[in-house]
Amino acid sequence: MINKRLLIKNLLAHNDENSFYDKKRKIDISQKEGKAKFLKHVCALSNSNPKNNSYIVIGVEDEDNKIIGVDFFDDSKIQNLINAYLTNPPIVQYENIPFPHLPDDKVVGLVTIRANEGLTSLRKNIWKYYGGSVFFRDGSMSMPKVFKSDIKDVNSKIVEAIESHAQNNIEYTLDGVFDFMQKRQDYNPKYIVFKEYFVLCWSGEKKQVKDETFYSRVDIELINEQVRLFFSTLDEVAISYDADSFTIVEYVQLGLQKSYKYYPLERTIISFGDNANYQIDSTLIFNPPQFDKKILHHIYNANNAILEKLKKGQVLNNNELNDLNNIPDTYLICYLNLFHEAIDKLNEAKPYLKSFPEIYTKYKEVLRILRKVKYS
Repeated sequence: MINKRLLIKNLLAHNDENSFYDKKRKIDISQKEGKAKFLKHVCALSNSNPKNNSYIVIGVEDEDNKIIGVDFFDDSKIQNLINAYLTNPPIVQYENIPFPHLPDDKVVGLVTIRANEGLTSLRKNIWKYYGGSVFFRDGSMSMPKVFKSDIKDVNSKIVEAIESHAQNNIEYTLDGVFDFMQKRQDYNPKYIVFKEYFVLCWSGEKKQVKDETFYSRVDIELINEQVRLFFSTLDEVAISYDADSFTIVEYVQLGLQKSYKYYPLERTIISFGDNANYQIDSTLIFNPPQFDKKILHHIYNANNAILEKLKKGQVLNNNELNDLNNIPDTYLICYLNLFHEAIDKLNEAKPYLKSFPEIYTKYKEVLRILRKVKYS
């Protein structure tokens, strides 16, 4: 089993970006330009490496390989995006890799790309790239090229060596458990061993609601691979497990006018097999709450008025500041109730919400929910 943290270190140490490896400071697939560039790189790496894995490491400075990290990204439906835009799509996996020196809410993103047999191309137009375009790696660049049938497999031995030097061992596993238990000591850390092989650590702040138990500030890591499977500071999470699996049910709090309810968003089951393999299955179980359209029109217009004042640099009064705190959630509710332009307004608000850290955190949580809803 590959220790993904060690794999990232080996990739960064190997040499600069090349035909099997790319690094990015960040990606943004919520915007059309960022989505198009990400698809271009996936397409190019898949075509340039038909016989082995390719990788994109996200959260690294380009000049000096400094690991700065990015936000936890739990879009389990990223393969749906790949399938929608690429012909003969590769198998793509996005994993969140914690590093000890990073803040709790930061990880390094690791995208693993495994090509299918045959050529990968854009299925349809996106941003400035045309449907039918074919991309290859030219050194550290992803470039459109005319397909040549004589692609030489020059990377398999190099990639195999890098992956071989990243194999996990008992020392890495024990160090990972000790690090987690120490780091999360304020949130009741626990570890569970599945099938005498997999070590899963998890922690959370316990909350009892009638007969049900929920957790907040949840962190879940598969220590064997140094992969963070789940991280949330805001949402409520229900956790259960047996000898073969670990189940997470994530809830989101939504409501209007100080009346809120928890709604189940997604169920994730991590199943551990006897053959030293595991599988993660996520199912969206979200039924969007419906509200009175007249009330929503009033809130939507009020949000838009606040946004216009922010754009003009005008000072908000106390009531508007209180409403500003709820703007990400209320725009989300409006969108879920068929106010389609609410997404555009939410995107317009992004640069202004960055000045309010707590509100900006809510904004990022809303984007995460929207990704799940859209690609499911």
